Amino acid sequence: QVQLVESGGGFVQAGGSLRLSCAASGSIGSISAMGWYRQAPGKQRELVASITSAGSTNYADSAKGRFTISRDSAKNTVYLQMNSQKVEDTAAYYCNVRRSYYPSQFWGQGTQVTVSS
Repeated sequence: QVQLVESGGGFVQAGGSLRLSCAASGSIGSISAMGWYRQAPGKQRELVASITSAGSTNYADSAKGRFTISRDSAKNTVYLQMNSQKVEDTAAYYCNVRRSYYPSQFWGQGTQVTVSS
């Protein structure tokens, strides 16, 4: 059984910073990529950032220059440092972990990030 435990969400004023963490545990096997998605009310879930086992990163245009994704492979943990936050960053943020065999991906329970003006 695989568990993803997220932490670090909360309230922040525009221009502030938050750091999200997601730790994967259980029979996760070999992780190929970890990432963060977000979903605002009435909108589809969208990729924020991802990082492969080789360290390659990918960011949504809205996150470039403001957010940084990193991982600690030894701890199966992924982080998302969010700086210069905007009101439009308000959403539920979900951790995503992928591997090369079925089941091929897992989701965290979500952590709410609210940015006030």
